[in-house]
Amino acid sequence: MKSDIIAGITVGVVLIPQAIAYALLMGVPPIYGLYACLVPLLLYAFFGTSRQLSIGPVAVTAILVMSGVSQLADPFTDKFVELVLFSGVLIGVLQIIMSVLRMGFLVNLISQPVISGFISAAAIIIIVSQLKEGLGLDIPRFAHTHQTIWYAIRHLLEINWLAFGICMFSIAVILILKKWKRSFPGALTVLVITTIAAYAFDLNTMGVAIIKDVPKGLPVFMVPEMSYDTMMALIPSVLTVTFIGYVGSIGIAKSLEMKNRDHIIRPNQELFALGIAKVIGAFFQAVPSSGSYSRSAINDEAGGKTTMSSIIAAIMVILSLLFLTSFFYYIPNATLAAIILVSVFGLINFSEAKYLFKLRRRDFIVMIITFVGTLAFGVEKGIFIGVILSFIFLQYYSSRPHIAELVNIPGTTYYRNINRFPDAMQSPDYLIIRFDNQLYFGNSSYFKDTIQEYISARDPLPKFLILDNTNMHDIDSTGLHVLEDIFQYLDDLEIQLLMVGTIGPVRDFLKRSGFTDRLGVDHYYLTIDDAVGYAENRTEHQEVHTAAVQFNKNRRSFLD
Repeated sequence: MKSDIIAGITVGVVLIPQAIAYALLMGVPPIYGLYACLVPLLLYAFFGTSRQLSIGPVAVTAILVMSGVSQLADPFTDKFVELVLFSGVLIGVLQIIMSVLRMGFLVNLISQPVISGFISAAAIIIIVSQLKEGLGLDIPRFAHTHQTIWYAIRHLLEINWLAFGICMFSIAVILILKKWKRSFPGALTVLVITTIAAYAFDLNTMGVAIIKDVPKGLPVFMVPEMSYDTMMALIPSVLTVTFIGYVGSIGIAKSLEMKNRDHIIRPNQELFALGIAKVIGAFFQAVPSSGSYSRSAINDEAGGKTTMSSIIAAIMVILSLLFLTSFFYYIPNATLAAIILVSVFGLINFSEAKYLFKLRRRDFIVMIITFVGTLAFGVEKGIFIGVILSFIFLQYYSSRPHIAELVNIPGTTYYRNINRFPDAMQSPDYLIIRFDNQLYFGNSSYFKDTIQEYISARDPLPKFLILDNTNMHDIDSTGLHVLEDIFQYLDDLEIQLLMVGTIGPVRDFLKRSGFTDRLGVDHYYLTIDDAVGYAENRTEHQEVHTAAVQFNKNRRSFLD
C-alpha cells in the first residue's frame, strides 16, 4: 500500500503538466486534459487487467484527434471541443463492441513496421506542431508539415528569443534530471521554475505566451452534441485512434506483465476497460486517453504494485483542480512545448529502421513508405497506406510460398531440401515435394504450376510423387480442386500420388470432400520414410497406419 501511494504521487506530479501540454496539442483548453485524468483513470483502475498501466492524455492520441477533428472545426473553439468529446464516445463504443465480440485480434492487422513508421512520422508532425510555441512565432495553421517548416525557416529572424530560451532551458533541465533519475518529476520542476519566472518578470508583456485562465473545480456531467452526419465524418480518425491507442496500450501492458509476472493481461477485457473509460469519461468532459509508456514505466519503477497508484494519481489531479488552478495562469506555452518535445523525441525509431533494413527489406520498405505517407498525406491516410502495403506484400509472398524438393541425407532417414544438400542423390523412382503453406485460392495455381514443372524436369518420369504435407496447415475448396487436378494429371502420366504427414484439420477436409477415398487410404503415410519404403519395395498392398487417415467426424464450428 505504501509503495502504491508513493508511485501514485510520483505519477501524479508527472501527469499534471503532461495533461495540460497534451490538451493544447489536441487543440482543446488545458482543463480538458486534466479532466481526462479523473474518471478514465478511476474506471480503468476497476476494470483494467494491468496493475501498472497509466492511462491519460498521450502525444500520439492527441495528434490523431487533432488531425481528424480539425478538418471539421477550428481548434480551441467550443465546436471543436464538442467534436473531440463525441470522438471519445465513438472510440469507446467501438472498443466496447470489439470487446464483447472478442475482436481484440483485429489489432494484429496492423503490423509492427506500420506502427513504427506511423509513430515515427507522428512524432515529427508533433515536433513541427510545437515550433509555434517553442520559437514564439505566430505560425498559421497549414495542411502539410513541410509548409509549417518552410514558414518557420523563412521567418527565423522573427522568433521570440525569450520564448525560445525558455523552451531550450526546459528541455535541457528535463533531460538532465531524467538522466539523473528517471522517476524525478523533471516536467513539474521546469513548470514551477518557468511559471514563477513568468509571474515575477511579467514575461507575458515581453511576448511570451502563457496559458492564462484555467477553470477551477471538478467536471460536471454533460452530454456532447451527437449526430449521424458528424459521426460519419469522424469515422476515419475514430478508427485510427481506436486501433493505434489499443495497440499502444496493450503493448505497454504486455511488456509490464512480462517484466513483473505477477498478473495476467486479458486483451478483450483491456478493450472493455479502455472503452468504458472513454465513453463515461466523455460525459464528464474527458478527452480521449490511452496508455502512456513513460508514466507506466515511472509507475512501475516507483513501486506501483496495484491499480491503487492510479487512484492516488487521480486524487492528486482532483486536489489540483480544486486548489491549484490559479497557479496555472502564468505557465509559459514554451515550457509545455518543451514537455511535449522531450516526450516525443524517443518515438522516432531509427534503431527499428536500421534493424529492419538488415533483417527483412520488405518490412523496412513498409515502414519507410508508411513514414513518408504519413508525413505527406496525413495521419489517417498514412497508416491506411501502410496497412494496404502490408497486405499487398503478404498476399504476394503468400501467393508464391516456399516449395522444396526433398532428398535423403545418406545414411539417415532424414529428407531435406536438395538446394541445401546438393550432394544428396535423387531417386529416379520417386519425387518428394514439400509445400510450406496453406493451400488456398491465392497460391493454388502457383502450387499446380510448380508441381508440373518438377515433373516435366524429370527424365525418365518418376513412378511416385510423394507430397509432404506436414507444413500444409489448411486447405480451401479452390486448393482442393487443384489437388484433384494434380491427382488426375499424375494419373494420366501413370504416376502414383502419396500423401505424407497430413495434419488433422486437412485430413478432415479431404475426407469430407471424398478426396481421401478417391485417392485411396493406402496412399496416406505418417512419415516420408514410410512412403519411400512403399515406393522402393513396389508392394501390391500396403498395411495402412490408422493414424495417417484418422479424421474427426464432428465439426468444431460452422466456419470449418
